[in-house]
Amino acid sequence: MERRTRDLHGGPGPSAPAGARAGGPRGGAESHEDAEPRDTEPHSPGGRQTDGPAPPPDAAAPPATPAPTPPPALPDPAADAPEPSASATAHPAPPQAAAALPPHTDPAAPSPPGTSPAPSPASPPGTPGTPGAPAHPTAPAPGTATGPGTAAHPGGAQPRAARPDAVPTSARPSDLPAPQAAEGTPAGGRPAPDPALHPAALHPAAFDAAPLAMAVVDGRGIVVHPNAAFTRIFGTDRGDPTGQVAADLLNLASDNRTWHAYRAVLGGREGGLRCTRRLKHPEGHSLWGQVTVVPLPPGGAPRETGGAVLLSVLDISAHREHQARLRHLQMHDPVTRLPNRTLFFERLTAALEPGRHDPGGAGPQDARTARPSPAPHRPHPARSPHSAHEDGGTGRIGLCFLDLDGFKAVNDTLGHRIGDRLLTAVAERLTRCADQAGRGRVGIPLVARLGGDEFALLVEDSTGTEQLADLAESLLHAFQEPFDLGGHRLTVSASIGVVERRVADTTATGLMQAADTTLYWAKADGKGRWTLFDPERNAHRMTRQALSSTLRAAVERGEFLLEYQPLVGLGDGGLHGVEALVRWRHPQFGVLTPNRFIGLAEEDGSIVQLGRWVLRTACRQARRWQLDHPDVPPVYVSVNVAVRQVWDSDLVADVAEILAETGLAPRLLQLELTESAVMGSAGRPLQALSDMGVRIAIDDFGTGYSNLAYLSRLPVSVLKLDGSFVHGFRYEEGAHPNPADEVIVEALVQLAHRLGLTVTAECVETSGQADRLRRIGCDTAQGWLYSRPVAPERVSDMLTAGVCPRA
Repeated sequence: MERRTRDLHGGPGPSAPAGARAGGPRGGAESHEDAEPRDTEPHSPGGRQTDGPAPPPDAAAPPATPAPTPPPALPDPAADAPEPSASATAHPAPPQAAAALPPHTDPAAPSPPGTSPAPSPASPPGTPGTPGAPAHPTAPAPGTATGPGTAAHPGGAQPRAARPDAVPTSARPSDLPAPQAAEGTPAGGRPAPDPALHPAALHPAAFDAAPLAMAVVDGRGIVVHPNAAFTRIFGTDRGDPTGQVAADLLNLASDNRTWHAYRAVLGGREGGLRCTRRLKHPEGHSLWGQVTVVPLPPGGAPRETGGAVLLSVLDISAHREHQARLRHLQMHDPVTRLPNRTLFFERLTAALEPGRHDPGGAGPQDARTARPSPAPHRPHPARSPHSAHEDGGTGRIGLCFLDLDGFKAVNDTLGHRIGDRLLTAVAERLTRCADQAGRGRVGIPLVARLGGDEFALLVEDSTGTEQLADLAESLLHAFQEPFDLGGHRLTVSASIGVVERRVADTTATGLMQAADTTLYWAKADGKGRWTLFDPERNAHRMTRQALSSTLRAAVERGEFLLEYQPLVGLGDGGLHGVEALVRWRHPQFGVLTPNRFIGLAEEDGSIVQLGRWVLRTACRQARRWQLDHPDVPPVYVSVNVAVRQVWDSDLVADVAEILAETGLAPRLLQLELTESAVMGSAGRPLQALSDMGVRIAIDDFGTGYSNLAYLSRLPVSVLKLDGSFVHGFRYEEGAHPNPADEVIVEALVQLAHRLGLTVTAECVETSGQADRLRRIGCDTAQGWLYSRPVAPERVSDMLTAGVCPRA
C-alpha cells in the first residue's frame, strides 16, 4: 500500500512540513547506509525496515491477477492529469453512479441484472470490480491481438464465464452499467486517498510514535525535535529536552575521542558515530544506551541551524545485564565462586599497564572501541584523602602463590565431593584473610583460584615485602584450625611463594614464574611455610636449568675434560695412583667443577653417557702413562661411578669392553662408589667386577648409611674417609683439634685393616694433618697439600721424578 501511495502521489506535497520531508526514514537511511551502520528496532516478519534502502521509483507494483495484458496504471490525480485517450473519453462514467451502490453491500450477494459482479475482498489490485481497478474499460494495449472468434475485451483481459444474469459480452461499453461505488468515491470508481495517510503527514507521526528514542539535532548541537521516546528518557524535571545541548544529555564530552568524533559528525567531516553510554533515567535507575549519530541529508533541517543530525538512543540494558551474567560465569570458578585464572590474569595485566601508575598517562579508552570493564570481585574501600598513594599508587605489586599440601590424598581417599568442599572452605578463609589485610589500605587483595589446589592473592600498590610477609603469615595461621567437612575433620597445611617487586621491572609472565619458583622452594624446604623470592637463588636455578638443557649435547660436542689429583702414600711419599675428576668447559660459564653438573646429569640420565666417556678416557690415559714410563711402577686410576650408572647400565660389560679396548690391566683400575650405590646394587655387579680384578672403593665413608655389615659381605678393597673427619686434625694457627674426630678416624682405620682393607684420607691440606694420619696408620692421602687436580702432562712429570712434591 505504501508503494502504491508513492506511485499515486509521487512524494510529499508542497504543504508538508520540512521536518516530515527531511526527517523521514527514507532520506536519512539512504544518505548514510554505508557510512555508519546503525541499530534499529526489530521488525515484524516480512516488514521493510524503516532505515533500509527504499525501492527505486520505477519499481514495479505488486503483481495483479494473471492476465494476458495488465491494464495500464491510472495517472496521479494529485499531479497534472494528461490528456485522456479517445477510448477513455468516448464513454464517460455517469456522475450519479457513485450513489448507486448502497452503503452496506454484501459482497457475496449476486449482482442485480445489468451490473458488474460485486468486488471481492480477496481480489488483488487491478482486478475488475475491485477498488483500485479502472471503473471504465480502456482500449487494448497496442499490439495486443485477439483470437479468432473471440470478442476483444476492454483492457485486453479475458472475460469471466458467462452467468445467466451477466451482461452479454457483445454489448457496447456505453451500454454497460457503471459499477456501484462506495459513498465518497469519486467518479471513475477509485476511492480518493485519505489525506491523513499522505507520507508528508505520516512521517512526523511515525517519528513521534517510534519506540526508539530519536531526536533531530542541529549543527550547533541543540535538540530541535525530539520524539516521545526521547522525551521520556531525557525530559526530566528540566522539562522538554528541546533546546538543550545533546552532548550534555548523553554525556558525549566525557572523553576526548568521542567528543571530537561527535563534533566531526556535526561538522559533516564524519559519516556517523556509535558509542555506548550509561545514562540516568528520570525514574532514578541507570540504563545503558547505544547512541547513534548520523547526519541528515541537505535540506532536512531549518536553514538557520546549518547541517543537522539524527540522534538515536537504543536501550541495551538487558543485553548488558545478560553479558555481565555470562561474563561472571566465564570469569569465576564454579566450585569456589572465586575469580578464575582468566580473570586473575586480566587483572594482573591491567595492574601492570604502564599508564596505570603514571599520573600523566593515557586516559580512558575510546567509548566506541573499549569493552566494558569487569565488575570487581568485591568493592574496594575508598581511598583516604590523606593517603600517600592517591597520586598513581606506589608503583609496586605483590603476589602470594599458595598450594595445598597433601590435597591429592584427600581426593583419593575421601572423594572429589569432600575435596570440592575443602576447596570452598579454603576459599572462604583466604577471602577472610584478604578482607582483614585490606583494612586501612588502598585496596583489598584479589583472591583467585588458578586451578586444582592452587590459589593466588594479588596485592596491587603494595608497600614492600613486609606487607606480603604479614599476609603470608596470616594465611598460614588460618590453616592451623582444622576443617570440618561432612563429618570429616581435616588438617591441611599450605606452602606459599611470595613475590614483591616494582611494576616497571616485571611482566605478568615474569611475576608468575617467580611466584611458581618460590612456591617450589617452599615445598622443597619442608612445606607448611612461606618463602620469599631470592634473586640469587633464582639465578642459580636458572643456571642449573641452562646446564641441564645442554648437558647431553655437550658430551657429544666434547666439551668435557679430565684432570687428575695424585693419591700419595703416607709411608713413602710416592705416587701410587690418581683420581680422575671431570671438568666442563662451558662456552658461557667457563670451566665448571663436578658439583655444578653431576647432580643434573644424574637427574636426567645423561650421567650414563658421561660416565662411560670418563671411564674410557681415564683408562686410555693410564695406559699411555704406563707405556711412556716403563721403568716406573704403574699407577692406578680411580674413577667415580654414580648410582645411576650401576642401576641403569651394564657396568660390568662397559668396564670389560673398555679394559679390552685400552689394554689396561684390571688391577690398575679403581671404581669409587658411594655407600648408597654399594647398598643399592646388593653386590651383584660389584662381585663380578672384583672377580675381574678391578678394585672397589667406598667413597665418603662415614657420611652415608655406614652399614658395617656390608664391609664383610661386599668385595670392597678401599675405604675413603670423608674430608669432614680430617678437618678436625688441624693444629696450625692455634686451632684446637677435635678429639672425637681423631677417635673416629683411628677406629675406622683399625677396623679396615682388620678386614683387609686399605684407607685413603681425603682433603689433606696441612703437614700436621698428614703427620697425624701417618701415626694413626692411614695408607694413602690426597689433597691440596700434595697437589691440586692437574692436567695429564703434569702427572707425567711426577712419574719421571718418582715422588709427588708437596704444594
